[in-house]
Amino acid sequence: MNPADLLSAMKRTVEQLAAFNEMAKALTSTLELREVLSLVMQKVSDLLQPRNWSLILQDERSGKLYFEIAVGEGAEALKSLQLSPGEGIAGTVFSTGTARLVDDVGGDPAFAPRFDKASAFRTRSILAVPLIARGRVLGIIELVNGPQDPLFTQDDLTTLTAIADYAAIAIENAKNFWRVQELTITDEHTGCYNARHLRAQLEHEVKRSQRFHHPLSLVFLDLDRFKHVNDTHGHVVGSALLKEVGELLISCSRQLDLVFRYGGDEFSLMLVETAPEGALTIARRIRDAFREQHFLKSQGLDIRLTASLGVATFPDHAHSAMDLIRAADFAMYAAKARGRDGVCLAEPLPAGPRPEPLPEPGEP
Repeated sequence: MNPADLLSAMKRTVEQLAAFNEMAKALTSTLELREVLSLVMQKVSDLLQPRNWSLILQDERSGKLYFEIAVGEGAEALKSLQLSPGEGIAGTVFSTGTARLVDDVGGDPAFAPRFDKASAFRTRSILAVPLIARGRVLGIIELVNGPQDPLFTQDDLTTLTAIADYAAIAIENAKNFWRVQELTITDEHTGCYNARHLRAQLEHEVKRSQRFHHPLSLVFLDLDRFKHVNDTHGHVVGSALLKEVGELLISCSRQLDLVFRYGGDEFSLMLVETAPEGALTIARRIRDAFREQHFLKSQGLDIRLTASLGVATFPDHAHSAMDLIRAADFAMYAAKARGRDGVCLAEPLPAGPRPEPLPEPGEP
């Protein structure tokens, strides 16, 4: 190697070591998964500058792999796709835990062309490295270049492997931290959030609603004649039924909605940036879902159940978080008084001055 090439190689090594040191400090400074993933995205772009790249993680419930981050041409189309472990080059890397450097995907039988078809991008070369923590593969970082781009090198593989080692540890730590946090805010019987978390989240979202002038709706739900289920089938069946109710409510909610078990056979849904009309639509959808559901069929039973729902919106029906809970609760009891199996909207507040919006942080 001539002196100029040696100097260039040493310079690159120093830059990489500095970047790795910076990344290690940054990744160990946070336990927020979103921040960890953003840092990984930034370092991959800074150090390797690929045309397209993605961070692929495994959905722990379905076992499928999904594109948590996708950057580059046609990347948006990839975010809605999933792949199975073993599918494509990325899926193969996930299944084997072994990195792959492929110069020409046209000669590789593992290549899955459906992703090029979806993104309208022509892949030439791929560099894929597993994210491994405690011997378990969490996902893959995959770099993709097109026909006119330079091929990936062994140096690129070494660099990406180092990034993946840091990233895997940080992702695992962030996930473990979230699991511990989740235990304190989750109802153990249903998998929904608990009442304590509802009150905390509601206080936070009411302040956001005041500051940004977005509506915030709350749906309160009570199961009709649930005591009859316990009296007829026993409390073990009743608990199993509550779990299926929680699953039904989660399936009826949108991605941003939060589902809570308030206590006993009462549940609630917090609907951010949702006006009364939208909240009523969601509540009616839930009412109809109960009417159609046959509960506990997997246990050889066929229990039918209805629900009474109350809807309230901040600031239309309440001045505070606790007032919003009361308004939705009263509306739910109004639905019961009208014969159950229905939806009622809270009474609007009397006309008059509304509380002033909260100041921005730092304002007097």
